[in-house]
Order: sequence, then structure tokens, then C-alpha cells
Amino acid sequence: MKDTRPPTPPHAVGKPQRTVLHGVERVDEFAWMRLSEEQRHAAAPDEQTRRVTAFLEQENARTEQALAPVAGLRSTLFAEMKARIKESEVSVPYRENGYWYQYRFDEGAEYPVHMRAPVLHDREEVPETFAEFLNENTMAAGHDYFDLADFEIAPGNRIMAYSIDTVGRRLYEIRFRDLATGKDLPDVIGHASDGGAFADDSTFFYARKDRSLRNARIFRHILGTSPEADVEVFHEKNRAFSCEVYRSRSDRFVVISTESTLSSEHRLLRTDDPLGEFHAAFPRERRHELSIMHVPGEGDKGQHGKFYILTNWKARNFRLMECPEDHPEKEAWTEVVPHRKDVLLEDVEVFRDHLVLTGRTNGLVHLRVRQLSTGKEHEIDFHDPAYVAYGGTNPEWDSTRFRYGYTSLTTPSSIFEHNLLTGENRLLKQQEVLGGFDAARYESERIWATAKDGTRIPISLVHRKDLPMDGRAPLLLYGYGAYGINVEPAFSSARISLLDRGFVFAMAHVRGGEELGRAWYEEGRMEHKMNTFTDFIACGEQLVADGHADPHRLYCMGGSAGGLLVGAVMNMRPDLWDAVVAEVPFVDVVNSMLDPDLPLTTGEYDEWGDPGEADAFRRMLGYSPYDNVHDADYPALLATTGFHDSQVQYWEPAKWVARLRAHQKGARPILLWTNMEAGHGGATGRFERLVEVARVYAFLLGRAAHKRPPAPGANEKP
Repeated sequence: MKDTRPPTPPHAVGKPQRTVLHGVERVDEFAWMRLSEEQRHAAAPDEQTRRVTAFLEQENARTEQALAPVAGLRSTLFAEMKARIKESEVSVPYRENGYWYQYRFDEGAEYPVHMRAPVLHDREEVPETFAEFLNENTMAAGHDYFDLADFEIAPGNRIMAYSIDTVGRRLYEIRFRDLATGKDLPDVIGHASDGGAFADDSTFFYARKDRSLRNARIFRHILGTSPEADVEVFHEKNRAFSCEVYRSRSDRFVVISTESTLSSEHRLLRTDDPLGEFHAAFPRERRHELSIMHVPGEGDKGQHGKFYILTNWKARNFRLMECPEDHPEKEAWTEVVPHRKDVLLEDVEVFRDHLVLTGRTNGLVHLRVRQLSTGKEHEIDFHDPAYVAYGGTNPEWDSTRFRYGYTSLTTPSSIFEHNLLTGENRLLKQQEVLGGFDAARYESERIWATAKDGTRIPISLVHRKDLPMDGRAPLLLYGYGAYGINVEPAFSSARISLLDRGFVFAMAHVRGGEELGRAWYEEGRMEHKMNTFTDFIACGEQLVADGHADPHRLYCMGGSAGGLLVGAVMNMRPDLWDAVVAEVPFVDVVNSMLDPDLPLTTGEYDEWGDPGEADAFRRMLGYSPYDNVHDADYPALLATTGFHDSQVQYWEPAKWVARLRAHQKGARPILLWTNMEAGHGGATGRFERLVEVARVYAFLLGRAAHKRPPAPGANEKP
């Protein structure tokens, strides 16, 4: 008879590793799970590597066994999610430097095909025929993982640089292609960041990563020469900073931008002087964040141009300044858009006679257009209770048309073109959702929870209109809450599979993001980090209290720093959740932040603190999910990771799951799934991703069905 019992994992307790710091002894019994970069990529694995990979593979087998009862549901979910996608798809073309660019998806293909065509005599007329110049499907053949991060077209429109990753470590290889012949040049640059910048000749600037995968150095490459002869033009020695290089939208400068969590600096080199020296036109200052936009003058090469500066200098929520091109010092700055306490100025798009200002008020985005020649302003109107609006692809500065994206929890992703002169909006394309999708069947809401300190926390949610809000519906609460990154209420066609099965989906806009301004971020980092977790718990409690959620079928989900969030609330309130999904979760906070050789660590001392300092160490120790596991009736857990993850190393969730299982006092399963061929972002193909989504949804739906409450009156006597 076939043995159907879950496979037994390898012995998960090795020699305990003891450390003492700031008078606190810590024991890590699962430190043996960590492999070095060299071990992971060695041709012949050593004994420890074999032990770790065997553990991960058997954990995968355990997870498959545990999800066997919903195997049919997983297949159904994948099939219906894939069926909603229009497989043959063509993007909206955009115009840049004499060419129209567009991409298409072919039926059954995982990746796009990139195309272009010369601009016609009538610059607004889109050509009927586009020529293929980059086929990601051909490039991805033979690779379990493939990521085309970026491509850059050189002046003259003949040479293209593109960067690819076939492992998942975000460690890119840069190649160059002659677009006239379609053949790649012999130049190949390894160990690089994605992207780069061409000067006006055959010179290309790019960033190389250090051992910790930080963008640490900028190099100059001359096409046709060996990358080994490339010249270093900038070295960022401060390990809290990471650098990148790009060509300004005005085409006048190559810009090196180097940033930490709270500071930034910009160095400039004219594109017509590629062998010159970069100069720090906007030098770094502690706690000064800024981004720059160059506007060319009317003369040759823009001798009388200027810079716009989006800055938090004396402006917590940022303001917009300008200065002459040849006088970038602060003394020459003048204010264009003042600081406002109630509006976070997030972004600025600059056109010849217009500015488009992206501001966030009360958690919602507003797009405001200002005509420079008249000073007149108008807003682009949006009407959903919760939505996302953002600047789209606008590469041409000399334009009176602004493209922007719009989506909401009930509105598929849409691309609009806004006439900056008349205020007219034109829908260019909306994501087509197959399978009979009707937005009118769904309802979006925005409600508020009250945190323990009295702060009001916004929640965006969506559900079927015909779903009673009587406290009997299963609900999935999603959160993030770090780095000032917002949780945006965007549409998901895959999510319909949950909604149509009676789920409510909600997003908690907790402190640590920037939904309610810069203060919202600052109140959720460093010594205030605990607010992120207590805000999330308050949101869960509110959703139960007002009838949006069944108290026995409340689920939560988060990824990366959002995995830290759900890991922390699992320890703080294990009774609140029936199940948790933690994707690539940052859960071993103290150990990771103590290791400066890991990616991200040194650059994130301003986010979490430096545990070498006693106060910061004790703060982290107070919420780190791995360090706070205790005997409890924990909710069910599905934790996912990628073996090649460069952002959150695979051993964090692996160790966490092992420790949770050792302390689980209830009967709910603790599961781990590792994608052995991927990194932080998981699978890369548009259909491969759905396999991972189907796994998560089947896990949640299986839990919800198991805990389904009886129908009203079912236990009443006749």
C-alpha cells in the first residue's frame, strides 16, 4: 500500500549557535540552514549544501501533501485566472526620439516581444507595421528564471543596451545589440546592476555591484573594448548608500544618483563630454532627499537651461524648487510649488509649458496640471472611493499630452491621455478581462480603524455587491508598512477568483507607508515601528467589529517587509487569525541586520536601526518574528521564499517555519514552499506567476471551507 503520510523533514535541530550582545544571550538552533553564495552555486555541492537543499525539498513535499485536498481547486483556480487574460495583447505605442515603441504578447507566450517603427511625417500618426527588435521568449528559452530588467537605446537609434538576470539574484548581465543587423555585439558586462546611460557617442555608463549586491561603483565602457578595461568614474564608499546612473530626459546630462534611506546626491556629466569628470552639483546632506529634472534652454545644447528640484529641505511633505543650470547651489533656488502640511508632493512631470504634480491627500492621489506661461491650474478628476493614479510613459518633454495610468479595486488597469491645453481625457486602452467580468458586480469601500493611540487608519476593501456584510464572510487583509511605500488599491483579475467565492479583500494602509504624508512614514519606522503592527491588528479588529469579516475566518497576508508585518502580528495576536500567508518574509530581523555583508543591511540602518547600538538592538528584539516565537496556538501558515532571493535570504523563512513548528501548540499546519529556481519576485512568466497565486488562494479557500459557519437558523428547532 502506498504511504500517504506527510514526508518527515530532515532533523531540523543542529548545534545551537549562541551569541551575546548588549548583555542579551540569544540561541539560534537553525543557523545551519544558511549557505554562502559560493555554496549555492558550486558545481559540486558540499555536505551542508546537500543537507539544506534536502530539507527545503522535503518541506516542499510536505506542503504539496498538505495541500493535496485542494489540488483540484488549485487547477481550477489556475485555469480560470489564466482564462481571464487576453493572451494576444498589444500595448499602447509611445513615441521617443524619432521612433514609436510597442510590445506584444503572443498567444501562450510567457514574455513580451518588443517592437518599434520610425515616426511618420505626421508625428501623431501611428505606423501600421512595427519591426521586432527584442523577443524575450527566445531569450528566456532554456532558463527556469528570466528577467529582462531594462533596455536603453543609444543616440542615433542603432545600438541598444539590455540587462538580463537568469538566476533571480538581481545580478545582471549587460549586452549590446546592433538594431540594424539584429545581432549582439561581443561586449558583455557581468556582475552589474540593471540599466545604464549612453553618452552622445559610443560610451555607456553602468553600475557594478559589490559582494553584498549593493550598487557601489559606476564604470565607463566604450563599445568595442573589453569590459576589463572599463574605467571607474565613481565609487560610493559609504555602505549606507547605493548608486545608479541614467541619462536625463533632456538628453543633456548623464546623472549619477546615490541615495540612502534619508539622503541623496546627484552628480552630473554633460552627454557631449563623456571623458570628463562628474561633479556633485547637488551634494549630499544628512536627512535631505531630493530628485532633479533638467529642462533645456532654447539655445544649442541648452546653455540657459534650468533644474527643477523636488526636495524635503525645510519641507516635510516636499516642495518644488528651481534653479539656473549653472547655479545649482541652494542660494540660487526659488520656490515653484510650496510645502503643504496636508499634501505629500510625490512626483513632478515636466513639459515645455506645463507641470503635472502628483500629490497625495488623505491617502488618495491627485494629479494637478499647471500651465507655466499663464499660471492656470486644473485637476484630473477621479471618482472611485479608493484608486491608484500615476504618471505613465512620457519620454518627450516638448509635448502637450500627458499619459497617466488609472486603476481601482473594481476598475481594470487603464491608460489615459490628458490634453494639457484643453483638459480633455481620452482612454487609450483598458485591460481586457475575459470570462464575463462585470465591474458592476463588485463594490469598493474605504473605511477607517482606530489604533490604540487614537490614530485613524484607512482601509480599502472590495467584495461582491451581493455578499451580505453580516459578519459571516471570510476576509483577507493585506499589508506592508515600510520604506514609505504605499499599499495601492489596484485591480487584480486573479483576485476575482477569491471575490466570486465569497471572500472580502482588504488593504490596511498602516503607518510605515506614506499614504497620509511623510509623518505617516516617520511614525512607522525606527523607534515607532511598533505602530505598524498595532495599526494592522486594529484594522483586523475593526473589520470583524463592523461585520465585514467572520471572526473565525480572518486571514492576513504580506510579502518581504510585509512578511515582517504578518510575522509580528502572528506572535502578538495568534488568536486573531485563522491563517497567514507570508511571502519572502523578512522575519529574522536581528540576525540579518547584524550582518553587513548581506544585501540591504547597511543601507537600512535608517529604516530599522543599527543593532550594534543597544537601544536599536532591543527595539528590534521586541518585534523580530523569529526572536519572538513562543509556545502558542498559532494560525495556519503558508510561507514562501526563493532559493536565490537577494533581498530576503531563503534561510529566514526556513528557520522561522522550523522554530514555529517546534512551538506550535495547536493543530493548524505550518508550511514552507521554496521556489528553488527563483529570487525575491518569484516566478517571472505571466502564467507561471499564476501557479503561485493559485497555491496561495487554494490554501486560503481550503481553510475558509473548513471553518465555514452554519447557515442562519441551521441549529434552530422547528
